[in-house]
Formats: sequence, structure tokens, C-alpha cells
Amino acid sequence: MIRIIISGGGTGGHVFPAIAIADALKKRVPDAEILFVGALGRLEMEKVPGAGYRIEGLTISGFQRRMTWKNLGFPFKLLGSLIKSRSIIRKFKPDGVIGVGGYASGPTLRMAVSLGIPALIQEQNSYPGITNRLLGKKVQKICVAYDGMERFFPKEKIVLTGNPIRRDLIHLEGKSKEAYAHFGLKEDKKVVLVIGGSLGAGNINRAIKAFMDSDSGNSEFQLLWQTGKYYYEDYKLPIPFSGHPDVGHRVHAAILPFIDRMDLAYAAADIVISRAGAIAISELCVVGKPVILIPSPNVAEDHQTKNALALSEKKSAILVRDAEAVEKLEKTLIALLNNAEMQAELSLQIRKLATPDAAEKIATEALKLKKDES
Repeated sequence: MIRIIISGGGTGGHVFPAIAIADALKKRVPDAEILFVGALGRLEMEKVPGAGYRIEGLTISGFQRRMTWKNLGFPFKLLGSLIKSRSIIRKFKPDGVIGVGGYASGPTLRMAVSLGIPALIQEQNSYPGITNRLLGKKVQKICVAYDGMERFFPKEKIVLTGNPIRRDLIHLEGKSKEAYAHFGLKEDKKVVLVIGGSLGAGNINRAIKAFMDSDSGNSEFQLLWQTGKYYYEDYKLPIPFSGHPDVGHRVHAAILPFIDRMDLAYAAADIVISRAGAIAISELCVVGKPVILIPSPNVAEDHQTKNALALSEKKSAILVRDAEAVEKLEKTLIALLNNAEMQAELSLQIRKLATPDAAEKIATEALKLKKDES
């Protein structure tokens, strides 16, 4: 039997891959004991128990990059999280610890390596943050999704695995009719899926609203639009459709604050407009739909722009800068909608980057931790 701690979370981009790794471990070793360590009040505290795993919470939160009074409490939260992480590790006695990124990952990995517990980093991005770069010198393995990561980590520790994704996204065939019915979409029009993250993306939403209000061929397609919970009240439309999403006048649109069934959303989509988080990109590679990436500028090290460039330079996606979205998205989308050859080429190229078995590869590396220790 093996005992593994998986730590991290904060957003779906960390939580769902972590669960995918846990599922892959349980498939390989059914009697494996897995404990999650997350941040209190964050998404993982709900989703991890829902997936059938135990979780312990730390009081950790992020350090704000702008000057704010909230930063005054950060050192105390960090110290408390380090102390609790040490207690959790000593009590659980793991054979290995996996850090998937997010608030809780740093303190847990720091305590693991200080106690001599073998550890593994699952680095999602093409440009890692400072915490993982420092920890990379002390952990046993670093599972990455991009080539060239020896710029940041010891080459001998790097394993190219890709990023783990939700299993229900790997096989979308035969789900189209269910998807149209689920979202109240019409089967005779192309679907543009807009996903700006669970909280939402201001410039993407403003660009889509401007597009909806224009006369640029709106009748030729329909929208499946996740506004994010912070923006839904600003963008929802007044006329309900079958008691489910809202439907606009010029463009048929299913508008939701959050999409739970991403498998159905991707199954319905002909074109996707998305942020460029690492896990979102990994999902898009497996899904294989033509995509316009609008990276968030409000993330550490501007890593979303670097992620998007990694695809656009390989002709696998179209990149539109966040600051230019309101001005350029409409023209870019119309050009893509009217160019079937470009759509086919983007689909072909992005599929070449897919790693659907990433969770299994990471599980294999995690199971080696105990063996390597001995």
C-alpha cells in the first residue's frame, strides 16, 4: 500500500487535474490512501469530497501584487499553514507528496521536503512561478507540459507528461444532440463557445456584448457564453428560453454564469474563445476545436500570454491580446467563421499537442517516489 498527499487548488484549473491524478492513482493501486491538502474556503474544499476523497484545509491565501491591507495578514497565514502542513504530514505519514499549484501547494511541499518526504511538482505552465522554481531544486521529480523547461528546473528531474484533464472530455463523440438540448441550442447553426474562467473575464465579456449588439452576421451562428459569476447579472438577457438559459434578439445565445457540463459544452462547440490557463489549453488540445485564445494579463509572470504564444507560434490557435479584445475579437471571429480551411487547419494542429494520458503518466512518477526513497 502507498500513502500519497496531493496538495493545491484554488481554481478549477488546479482542482480538477488534482482529482484526475488521484483517480489515476486509485486505478493503478486501488488500496492507495490519498489525502488532499487545500485552502480553506476555496473550490477544492467542495469538489474534492464530492469526488470521494478526504481533504484537510489550510488558512493560506494569495499575496496581492498591489498594495492592500490584506497583505498584512499574509505572513501569519503562511506561518500557520506551514505549522499545520507539518502536523498533517507527520500524522498521515505519506510515502510521497504531489504539489499541483495553488495556495496550499507551496507550504505543503516546503514542509514535505524539510521532513525528508519524497515530493513531485506538477508544473502546468510554460513559465513557472518563483515558488515552484525554488522547490524544483529540492523535489525528486517535476512533471511538465512544455518543452524547454530545463531553463527553470534541473534537467535530470524533468518528465514531460502533459497536463491532466477531466476524463469526460476525452470522448465527446455522440454527445452533440444531448449538448444542444442541455443548453437550449439550435442544431442548424454553428456554436461559438465563450469561456473566460469561473469568475469571468471583463474584456472578453465586453467584446462579446459589443459583438451581440452589432449587425455583423449574428444570425449565422449562436453563442454558448459563460460570463463568470461576477459578471452574470451585467450580461444576462431578459427573455428566458425554456426556463434555462437566456436568449437574445439578434443572436441566439445561451448565457450562463458557470458551465458544469464542460463535456457537453465542448461537444456542441464549433469554435471556442477562451482564456489561456494551462489546463484550459490542455483540454482544448484534446477537444481539438479551433480556438481563439485571449490570455489574462492579471496572472503571475504573465504566464497565460506565454502559454498562448506557445500555441499560436505552432499555428495551433489564434492569439488576441486582452487589451485589444473589444477592438479586434469581432473581426477575428467573423474571419474564422467564414474560413472553413483555417478552422480545419487549427483543429489539426492543436490535436497534435494533446496528451490525454497525462494523469496516468504523473501517477506512474508518483508511485516511483516510494521505490526511489528505498
